[in-house]
Amino acid sequence: MKILIHGKNLELTDPLKKYTEAKIAKATHHYKDIVKEVDIHLSVEKNPRISFQTAEVTIFASGTIIRAEEKTDNLYSSIDLVSNKLCRKLRKFKERNNKTLHNNPKNNKKSYSDKAENSSYIDQDIFEVSRKAILPEPFIKNKYFEMNPISLEDARKQLDLIDHDFYLFRNKKNNELQVIYCRNHGGYGLIQSK
Repeated sequence: MKILIHGKNLELTDPLKKYTEAKIAKATHHYKDIVKEVDIHLSVEKNPRISFQTAEVTIFASGTIIRAEEKTDNLYSSIDLVSNKLCRKLRKFKERNNKTLHNNPKNNKKSYSDKAENSSYIDQDIFEVSRKAILPEPFIKNKYFEMNPISLEDARKQLDLIDHDFYLFRNKKNNELQVIYCRNHGGYGLIQSK
């Protein structure tokens, strides 16, 4: 498992790095077979009136992205909270995959091998794209993703794992780009073209 730690507006000291690595390693210990890479961003707010210290972690796990973020007034407590949140999300992700594998024994081998092939393909593309990337205009951050067609239910599950309010995906039924989002009063919404 590869762990990358980045700091913004703070100096990454050895004790801070060791503490962060230990917490994330403990959170992902039981999931080493699915976790490929962990990207950690630690930041401190520049404004002295705002005392947020943020720990944001993105896990690349078997072709799926799992993300968690916590903000507190202490960086070490942010790291503790985000590691606990990741542990819960990884357990949820693994339980869903195991439930699918146990319920459908005929398609297990094929679907698992397809996922493994797709994840290695995606990893190669990510590295190739990062070498060719051009810095964007200020205040605009570009992100590039491989968008394999998935079902609406898979998109909803992915939305739960990434800890964002929305998820852009390519629908398997009609091959169109659609957005699923969390509604303020509960439930989910879908944005699609007419």
